[in-house]
Amino acid sequence: MVRVLRENAVMSYILLVARLYLGWAWLTAGWEKVIGDFDATGFLKSAIERSAGDHPAVQGWWATFLENVALPYVGFFNFLVAWGEVFVGIGLILGVFTTFSALMGIVMNFAFLFSGTTSTNPQMVLITIFVLVAGYNAGKIGLDRWVIPALRGKRRAGHYSPAQ
Repeated sequence: MVRVLRENAVMSYILLVARLYLGWAWLTAGWEKVIGDFDATGFLKSAIERSAGDHPAVQGWWATFLENVALPYVGFFNFLVAWGEVFVGIGLILGVFTTFSALMGIVMNFAFLFSGTTSTNPQMVLITIFVLVAGYNAGKIGLDRWVIPALRGKRRAGHYSPAQ
């Protein structure tokens, strides 16, 4: 199955559809936050509250992170979430740095899931797993077709080093 995801040309088209769906979902959600009055304070406080009781929806370690890191710096997290969603969406739609975009998307999905929400996050996680496993093949019908080989060529030619 992994080989099919990574090498099959038909799978590139199926992954394109998956990428476009995920990208559009991220882009529209993020853009609404960017142009609106997005403030995660209520969401964070609600998640912290759901860490109490016999069967908490939010684990204590995550609630501690939210209470001690995210909530005090909520303005920074508002910016990260809104623009992160926009850039993940753009990356997936254009198929540029597809694997990195998908990875950042799944990290956000898990953050929302850890905070006790479900919504479309589980299905987005599942679809994103296929994009991540497919690697380069997921962005082959996109800008990665040119960007990734160009980056690989510069690295081989000695013009690129990770320290730069």
